[in-house]
Amino acid sequence: MSVPDSGKPAPSTWPAVAGTALRVAFGLIWAVSAALTWTADFANHYVGYLHNAATGQPAWSAWWFELWIGLVTPHVGFFVWATRIAETLLALALLLGFARKITYVVGILFSLLIWSTAEGFGGPYSVGANNIGAAISYVLIFAALIVINLRSGPSPYSLDYLIERRWPSWRRLADWNDTLPLTEVHPLPWRVQGPALAGVLILVALLLAGLHSALNVKSASPQAAAAAVTPLSLASSQPIGKARDARLPPLQEGGSVAVDIAVSDQSVEIASGVQYQAWTFGKSVPGPVIHVRQGQTVNVKLTNHGTMQHSIDFHSAITPPSLHYVDIMPGESIAFSFVAKVPGAFLYHCGTPPVLLHIGNGMYGAIIVDPATPLPPAAESYVLVQGEWYTQQVSGKLMAGNYEKMQQMRPDEVVFNGAAFQYRDHPLTAKPGDLVRLYVVNAGPSLWSSFHVIGAIFDKVYPGGNPAQAIDGVSTWSVGPGEGAVFDLKLDEAGHYPFVDHAMAHMQLGAQGVLLVGSPDEAAKPPVSKAPVAATPATPPPAASGPYTFDPARGASLYAANCAACHQATGLGLPGAFPPLKDNVAVQDADPAKHIEVILKGLQGLVINGTSYPTAMPPFAAALNDADIANIANHERSSWGNQGKLITADQVKAARGK
Repeated sequence: MSVPDSGKPAPSTWPAVAGTALRVAFGLIWAVSAALTWTADFANHYVGYLHNAATGQPAWSAWWFELWIGLVTPHVGFFVWATRIAETLLALALLLGFARKITYVVGILFSLLIWSTAEGFGGPYSVGANNIGAAISYVLIFAALIVINLRSGPSPYSLDYLIERRWPSWRRLADWNDTLPLTEVHPLPWRVQGPALAGVLILVALLLAGLHSALNVKSASPQAAAAAVTPLSLASSQPIGKARDARLPPLQEGGSVAVDIAVSDQSVEIASGVQYQAWTFGKSVPGPVIHVRQGQTVNVKLTNHGTMQHSIDFHSAITPPSLHYVDIMPGESIAFSFVAKVPGAFLYHCGTPPVLLHIGNGMYGAIIVDPATPLPPAAESYVLVQGEWYTQQVSGKLMAGNYEKMQQMRPDEVVFNGAAFQYRDHPLTAKPGDLVRLYVVNAGPSLWSSFHVIGAIFDKVYPGGNPAQAIDGVSTWSVGPGEGAVFDLKLDEAGHYPFVDHAMAHMQLGAQGVLLVGSPDEAAKPPVSKAPVAATPATPPPAASGPYTFDPARGASLYAANCAACHQATGLGLPGAFPPLKDNVAVQDADPAKHIEVILKGLQGLVINGTSYPTAMPPFAAALNDADIANIANHERSSWGNQGKLITADQVKAARGK
C-alpha cells in the first residue's frame, strides 16, 4: 500500500478499512454476548438449552445431542466458565485485532459447535445457549474477515500491526496474507479517519445505552430452557436416600378421631437429589395418611402456615363444602367434623382455585376408612398415593411448578408417594404366603392409573372398600383421578414383584416400585416420625443489618420461593387466577406505594385491563423483612423488560408503619 503525493489513499487501503469496520462491529456484538454469559440466568439454564435444542431434532442427529448432554451435565460448572472465557477472549481479540488468523479460525469452530448443539441441525435459528444468535451466520462473517484479510494484508488498525513492527514473525499468527511489506501499510488520512472514528463512537454509545436493557432481559428463552430440564435428567444415579414409609398407620380407638393438619411451604425430594418447592399438608407430599373406621367421627383442624390461602376437601366426607371446604388465609385455622359413613380408600386435597395448581404443587393425601365389618386381616398393609409432578428448573437441582404443563397434562414425573422410583430402590416387603393389602389412591391431578403387580393376580379388588363389592380374578384395575381402590394379593413364592402404573409412559416417569417377598432387609424400612408444627410468626422477621443495597440474586431467589408458583417465572401470571407482573402498571409506576402495599398486605379481586383476577394474594408482612420485600419488588421492577424505578428498604419500612 502507498499514499500518493496527492494525499488520496490508494484503492488497496479500503479493504483494510472495511475489514477493520466489520471486525470492530462484530467484536462489539460479541462483547454484549459475552456480558450476557456472565449472568446468573445463563448459568442456571445452561443444561436446559441443550435439552431444549435436542427436542424435535431428526433421529439421525440424536446421538450428537445425547453426547453433549451426557458430557456437560456432570460438569456444567466447567462448561459455563469455559463458554464465558471463550466468548470474552474472542470479543477482546476482535475488538483489538489480536492474533486475527487464529481468532477467525477459532471463531468459526466455536460458532459451528454452538450451532450444532445449542441451536440444532437445521434450525430453528433463534438465540442460542450462549446468546450469540444464529451461529451459522457468524461462521460466514468470520469467513468474510478471512477473505478480506487475504485481499488487504496487514491492518494498521490492529494490535497485531504494532506487534508485527517489533516482532515480524508474529505475522504468521496474525495475517492470512503475509507477503505485503509492512513499509507499504499506511493508515488513512485523519480527514477520512475522523468521521469513521466518530461513527464508531456513535455505534459504541448506542450499544452501551442499550446494554442495561440487554442484561436485564431474560436470555435465550429461559422459560423453554427451564421447562426442558426434567427432574429425572438431574437425578443422581444413586438411589434416593430414604423412602417414605408406606405402611398403613394403626386405627385410633374410640368414637372420634382428631386430625390436626398444618399447611406449609416445603422443599421436598421428588427424585434422587432433586428438590421441588411444594405446598404441603403436614410438610410432606403426599400429606399424612389418615386411618379411621366406618362410623367414627373425624374432628378436623386445618392450620395455614403457608404463604397463600388454602383449604381441604375430603372425598370421604358428606358435608357442606360451603361451610367446611372454605379458603383460609395464612395464620388462620378452621375446625369441622364429619362422620366417616362410607368405607374405602379416598383422596383429600386442597380445593382452593385453581385446584389444578394446588394439587399439582403437592397438596393431597389419602384417608382410609375401614368397613364396620372388617376385611380379612392382612399381614402387611401399604398406602400408595399416585401423583404427578409438572416442573421447571429454578436453578441447579431445585424445581418449581409449571402451570402450562399442568394444563397440557405433560408431567415430568408420575410417582407413588411423592418421589420417582423410591420403592424400586427401597422395596416394600412381605413374607411368602402372607396376605398383602394395597390401598391405592390416585391424586392426579389429571391422569388415570392402571394399577398392576407384575407376576400376580389380585385375590380381591375392593373398588369402594365394601366387602360385598369384592371382585376377584383381576390383574389390572383402573383408578381415575380422585379415586381410590383396595387391592389384596397373596404371593407364595419369594421374589421381586414390581408394582406399576401399567400406562407405560407413566411407569417410565417413575410410577413403579417393588414388593419384595421373602428375606426382606429390615434396615431398609425408614423410621418416620411426626415433625412439630411451626408456629405462625407474630412479628416480622428481624431487619437486615447494614444499609440496604438491591441484591439481584437474593431478589430472584425470594421471588422463586414466594411468587413464581402463582405469577410464574416468566412474570406472565396465570390467566384468570394471578395477574401478570410483566408490563404491570403498578410494578413500573415511579411511585412504588401501591406495589409495596400489595406485597405487604395482599390483594384480592383485582381487575387489570378488563380482566378480573379473583384469587387472593396473601400478605407477606409477617413473613419477610423490609430488605427482602424490597428485593422482591426490585426483582419484579427490573425483570421481563420492566424498567421500574428501584425502591429501598426504608420505603418498605415506612409503608409497613402505616
